[in-house]
Amino acid sequence: MDLSKIVSISGRPGLFLIKSQAIGRIIVESVLDGKCVPAFPRDRMSSLEEISIFSVDEDKPLKEVFKGIHDKMGDKVDFDFKKASNDELKAKFLEVMPDYDQDAVYPSDMRKVFAWYQMLMDRNLLDFTEEAQEETPEATETPAE
Repeated sequence: MDLSKIVSISGRPGLFLIKSQAIGRIIVESVLDGKCVPAFPRDRMSSLEEISIFSVDEDKPLKEVFKGIHDKMGDKVDFDFKKASNDELKAKFLEVMPDYDQDAVYPSDMRKVFAWYQMLMDRNLLDFTEEAQEETPEATETPAE
């Protein structure tokens, strides 16, 4: 799963796919509605590949948090994260990331992670099969002659 071409732009709703780069701007496509718009250097962009969640030991990449959500809930988030109370969000987040830093990760962050996960899953932009293939090494032995 490559999250490097998916970005969040501060002040704009949703996520964006990087389509092309030009001098002084990047062309991005909204994951929400498919419209292409320019993003400029003044826009604060964060690649999902670079985002991590605070944990008690070391920060966990967002990719691993998404994998935890997928392992626990499958392709659909199993609760309404938009209407969930802060206590419900914390309980669900604890299920998918038991070691998150409860003082540094806010309910708004949790809501955003669940929203991003569902948005990406709805558009088939997350693929968890490659991790499964990487974990099972293929036999590389050659038969003896």
